[in-house]
Amino acid sequence: MAKITKRIVDGLKPGDLVWDEEVKGFGVRCQKSAKAYVLKFRHGSRQRWVTIGKHGSPWSPKMARDEALRLLGMVAGGADPAKARDALKDRPTVKMLCDRFIEEYSVEHKKPLSQINDKANVTNHVVPILGQIYVADVTRADIDRFKRAVKDGKTAKNEMIGPRRRVIVRGGPGSANKCLALLSKMFNMAELWGWRPDGSNPCRHVEKYPGKTYERFLSEKELGGLSEVLTELERDGTDYSYAVAAIRLLIFTGARLGEILTLEWSHVDFDRAMLLLPNSKTGKKAVFLSAPALEILSAIPRMTNNPFVICGDVQGAHLVNLQKPWTRIRKKAGLENFRIHDLRHSFASVGAAGGLSLPMIGRLLGHTQPATTNRYAHLAADPVKAANEAIGERIAAIMKGNTSGADIVALRRNR
Repeated sequence: MAKITKRIVDGLKPGDLVWDEEVKGFGVRCQKSAKAYVLKFRHGSRQRWVTIGKHGSPWSPKMARDEALRLLGMVAGGADPAKARDALKDRPTVKMLCDRFIEEYSVEHKKPLSQINDKANVTNHVVPILGQIYVADVTRADIDRFKRAVKDGKTAKNEMIGPRRRVIVRGGPGSANKCLALLSKMFNMAELWGWRPDGSNPCRHVEKYPGKTYERFLSEKELGGLSEVLTELERDGTDYSYAVAAIRLLIFTGARLGEILTLEWSHVDFDRAMLLLPNSKTGKKAVFLSAPALEILSAIPRMTNNPFVICGDVQGAHLVNLQKPWTRIRKKAGLENFRIHDLRHSFASVGAAGGLSLPMIGRLLGHTQPATTNRYAHLAADPVKAANEAIGERIAAIMKGNTSGADIVALRRNR
């Protein structure tokens, strides 16, 4: 018998059981897969056992000893911690909520990529920090601590999970914000399933971290330079023909990358000049085609036994990764820090600068929320600014007596 310390726990072998010399009944046992802290006590005439928790975060020898003292205090007061533990067995934990949410909501209502992201955030962040807490016991303070832990990289890891496979989790404010949004939806579902009272979502009023506003649009000079590089690649007859076609379609349609890469010929309506996408990020969606976009589509060769417009190297499949050719094209065009998705922003910026209204731009891009289109508000104001500047110059010319350069229209008097 000795005082249980981390050194003693680390040295345990399967089958070992050590009792603490300071707290009667408190011990640690080593099983095949884990080391667990336990408490043995008597309640009335019966001997009872309670497993405090597995060694490791959050259970250190000190925390487990403190919990043992708390439980012994319950015993002294006539309570049976083992009975209380049994009563809690059926209470759902956050891990159980995560599992049910993935199976019954995420798989049913979200796109495949969103499902993958949900599973990754649950596995890498939510379960390690909140997994063992009962759903009904989670407080706003728990969520706030979780947010800070993910932001500070407490869940970060870089480990091998198999041959040539590595998992890298960084955390940070962006990951924290995504997890907050996911948790908020999960606790809304917990209310629907009767696991929490209505209106008790602990994520309410927990503020997200300020997001980085990233806006990058092609200038006329940059767009011209990119066009020259694309034309050069087409003229040289490189293996990037489908990649070039994909980039041109992104430029002229403002569509999302996934929508172009997975585009099938059956989705192209040349007569109505539209792409009829059956399953975009926002559901069914129509993408309008300008004359240049139609010309690009008409020039793309169709592959036998391949339904996709942008074909990949695998027979019958679409191009999966545009990043490698895009990196080469971007560098050759001198476009530093310019993402493929920024082509979509550039499409919208041209429309905004040309005087299109924000609702019209949102409709062209397939936005379902007006707030998503508001990032182009300052660009939409550019034509108004130009008109205001022109009026100001004319008024100034008149007031200075210089009417030669002003466009003056005489108003007829009312009879």
